[in-house]
Formats: sequence, structure tokens, C-alpha cells
Amino acid sequence: MNPKENLAFSESIGVFGIKEKKMKNIAIRENHLYSKTFTRGKKYVGRYVAVYVLRDLAAKRLRAENPMKEYVNRLGISISKKFGSAVERNRAKRIIRAGYDEVKDSIKKGNLIVISPRMFCKGKKSTDIARELSDAFAQLGLKDGADASPKG
Repeated sequence: MNPKENLAFSESIGVFGIKEKKMKNIAIRENHLYSKTFTRGKKYVGRYVAVYVLRDLAAKRLRAENPMKEYVNRLGISISKKFGSAVERNRAKRIIRAGYDEVKDSIKKGNLIVISPRMFCKGKKSTDIARELSDAFAQLGLKDGADASPKG
């Protein structure tokens, strides 16, 4: 297994007191993947976020390394220093991750996804971001037919 692509799990206590394993988001770590996604990927620009999506060429390798043998999306959050102080940037990234977690089960797997917050994102809740991400993924053709709306 490549140490850069650590497929980690988080354990949580489920409804019936049983431990459940949930796969954590895998981050895009290489700069060239961000550049490729920005230049060659599909793009959606909304009020709160801009979303860039590109098919992941390493998806088969990641699937083989995955203990559950499933395709996974790799997520990157790109935020400029113009957005604000480090506290504001980290809060925006945390809210975007929470919004993405709400919709990630309803989108197709095997993609590089880069999300870039816009200035209107400041002060918004994760449900607002999840709603916009759901619209973005639907417009980009990534929605699975099973569940078309975010949880919550």
C-alpha cells in the first residue's frame, strides 16, 4: 500500500450499540492532480462553492488496496489566502467536508473531486453547502439514481 494513500476507517457506535466502520475521505495530495482537475475536469460554479470533477485514473489501484474492494472518490479542498485568516479557512474546509459527507453516498465513485469555497461561503452551515454540492453533482452527472437528495 502506498503510504500517501492511507485508506483509514473511523469507528463509530451505531444505533444499536454496534461498532460501525465508515471509510474516511481520501485526500488528493499531489499538486499535479489538482492542476489536471482544474484544467481538464468538468466544472460547476455555484453561489457558495466551485466544484471540479475528473475521472480518477488510479481508481482501479485504489479499489484493489481498499479492504472493502469498492471504488472511492478522492477529495481535495482548495482555498486561497484571500479567503481570510487561517481560522476562517480551516472553518470553511471543515464545513465543506461535513457537507460533502452528507452527499458522498449518493454520488458515483472513482473520481477526483476538488471543491473551492467562494466568498459567500463564510458563515454558512454544512446543510447549505450540502444542498449546493448535491445540485452540483447532479448537474455534473455524478448522481446515483438511488438517492438524489442530501440527508438531513
